[in-house]
Amino acid sequence: NDLRGNMDASEFRNYILGLIFYRFLSEKAEQEYADALAGEDITYQEAWADEEYREDLKAELIDQVGYFIEPQDLFSAMIREIETQDFDIEHLATAIRKVETSTLGEESENDFIGLFSDMDLSSTRLGNNVKERTALISKVMVNLDDLPFVHSDMEIDMLGDAYEFLIGRFAATAGKKAGEFYTPQQVSKILAKIVTDGK
Repeated sequence: NDLRGNMDASEFRNYILGLIFYRFLSEKAEQEYADALAGEDITYQEAWADEEYREDLKAELIDQVGYFIEPQDLFSAMIREIETQDFDIEHLATAIRKVETSTLGEESENDFIGLFSDMDLSSTRLGNNVKERTALISKVMVNLDDLPFVHSDMEIDMLGDAYEFLIGRFAATAGKKAGEFYTPQQVSKILAKIVTDGK
C-alpha cells in the first residue's frame, strides 16, 4: 500500500519482489555465517573486522550459497538503521551492487548479475529526493520485516508460495501482457500431467 499511490502494480512489483528476495538472501547469509562460526567465541561482526576471518568467511559463503553480504549490508542491519533513523536508500542501492559484485568470477556470477536491475532506487517515482525515497522504501522494508521468513525446507516452500502469489497478483492486474509470462501453479501441474501421461 505504501507504494500504490506512486506507481501502478506492474511497477511496484519490482520493488516488493526485489526487497523480499534481498531479505531472503540476507537471512540465508546470516544463517550460513552462524553455521560457519558455530563453536567459536566470536560474532559475525567481530569476525568480519578481522581480515583473516573475513577472507575465510567470504570463501565459505561463496562455496555454500554463491555470494556474501557484509554485516552492515544485511537486511536486519538496515532495519536497525531505519529504527534509529540512520538509514539511507543509497545504502540499500550500494548493498545490492555489492552482492552482485561478490559473485564476479564465481560459478554463481550469471545467477546474480542484473538480479536487481528492475529495482531502480533512484527513480523519482519513489520520491523527488533521497529523503523522500528513503522514507518510502523504509516503510516497505519495515512492513516486509514483519513477515515471518524462516528457512527450513517447509518455510522456503511458504516463502515460494508467497512469492508466487504476489507474481500471480501482479500478472492479473497487468492484463494479457503479464499473463504471457505467468502460468498459475495449478495450470502448470495439469500441463505436466498431460505431457507425461503414459511415460
